[in-house]
Amino acid sequence: MPAKERLARQQIDRLLTAANWSVQDLCAVDLRAARGVALREFPLASGHGFADYLLYVDGRAAGVIEAKKPGATLTGVETQSARYAEGLPENLPAWLRPLPFVYESTGFETHFTDGLDPEPRARSVFAFHRPETLAEWLAAQPQPRAFGTGAGGIARAAGFAPATFLARVRQMPPLVTEWGDCKLWPAQITAIRNLEKSLAQNKPRALIQMATGSGKTFTAISFIYRLIKFGDARRVLFLVDRGNLGRQTKKEFDQYVSPVNNYKFGEEYIVQHLTSNNFDKTARVCISTIQRMYSMLKGRELPEEADEESTAAAENLFKEPEPIDYNPAFPIETFDIIVTDEAHRSIYNLWRQVLEYFDATLIGLTATPNRQTFGFFNQNLVMEYGHPQ
Repeated sequence: MPAKERLARQQIDRLLTAANWSVQDLCAVDLRAARGVALREFPLASGHGFADYLLYVDGRAAGVIEAKKPGATLTGVETQSARYAEGLPENLPAWLRPLPFVYESTGFETHFTDGLDPEPRARSVFAFHRPETLAEWLAAQPQPRAFGTGAGGIARAAGFAPATFLARVRQMPPLVTEWGDCKLWPAQITAIRNLEKSLAQNKPRALIQMATGSGKTFTAISFIYRLIKFGDARRVLFLVDRGNLGRQTKKEFDQYVSPVNNYKFGEEYIVQHLTSNNFDKTARVCISTIQRMYSMLKGRELPEEADEESTAAAENLFKEPEPIDYNPAFPIETFDIIVTDEAHRSIYNLWRQVLEYFDATLIGLTATPNRQTFGFFNQNLVMEYGHPQ
């Protein structure tokens, strides 16, 4: 095997092992060794060649990894990977046919396609998902009785509706605009509806511009509540610029009254304001500064005063912008949604890698976007409500 390909395999093996996969060769297969088993160089049905890695979850095939040498372009090779996903021998147990989870990876860059989505698309991910997560996604799918091939290539039965986040967002109930003592302003209504429309179109990033004083945080809490309640978002990361803004945001979450059942947000869901590195995995919303999240990913304690600095000032506390490596304590699927407040301050230089570590939809909130901000959010401005308006 050429040196570059060997390097890719070594790096892929390392990432799989870190994400709780048991990497095995065909000469010594033990599917009971772990919930997730990755089999190297697996022979597929006639005409389909070999899968570089065949992924087993709970004893059944669930996905493939196509390995490429470092530096190779991954965009456009999804078709080749899809052929591997379709080539599983008929006598082997599988969750679905074709296999739903498809990765392309050089070990340094990885793309992932979730075939359970109604309209699957490849997206860049920092590393591999844990087998526990893939099992959770698979368990949420209604099991079809009679198979047919639908759009996206996954075998489906009539009326089969994938229970993915994207599918649920497309079935959100109408927005309640007035309840109890609460009433959404017209700009807030437009922002929430436009954001949900963007999410339903499977756009990975969205930017909301709302002037200071226009109820930006209340808008954010309103759409976060809906995404948890009706979209079943497992966990949301709300990033703030400084610790004192985190405390204010936590109070606003605690005071928010549900338009559905009259409970306060904190009575229905756990909201954690991170003031130390003790992360509550049962929390549905985690409020943090980006510098604290960076330190946690690096496995370090953050100096107390650094949480009270703005992101620009806190960046000076770190001598070198060290790259983030995969941290098993924080899998890439830890958050489904990341909301970054005052997005123009916190997404560049050292901090950008925090946002791109997680396999999450990114939503930016800002009063004063700049050209960099528009570029980072793929020019997807879903709401523009400036001071003149």
